[in-house]
Amino acid sequence: MYVDILSVLAHRGPLKLTHVMYKANVNCSVLKDHLDFLTKQGLVEEKTLRKRRIVYAVTQRGLMVLKYFRELKQVLPILEEDQRQIPPIFQKQTLEEKTKFNPFS
Repeated sequence: MYVDILSVLAHRGPLKLTHVMYKANVNCSVLKDHLDFLTKQGLVEEKTLRKRRIVYAVTQRGLMVLKYFRELKQVLPILEEDQRQIPPIFQKQTLEEKTKFNPFS
């Protein structure tokens, strides 16, 4: 969800809270918590426009994190394919498989 918020802010520019809420499909209380976390991490900044209009914008650091996340996401499917190629004997067993009765073990 953090990545969704960063992505919305990166593509749509500085936005009011309600606009981020609708674009990222997050309820208001969760969004406030997430924006607070992202702000403390230096990934998002809160700006005051005109008199009292508050908007949120992604920072350079936030753009960098978003870029790294996208690169990681491209690598993960390769890792998942590699996992499928491992012979079953070396893969982790599920609890059900571990507890099956085997009279020869």
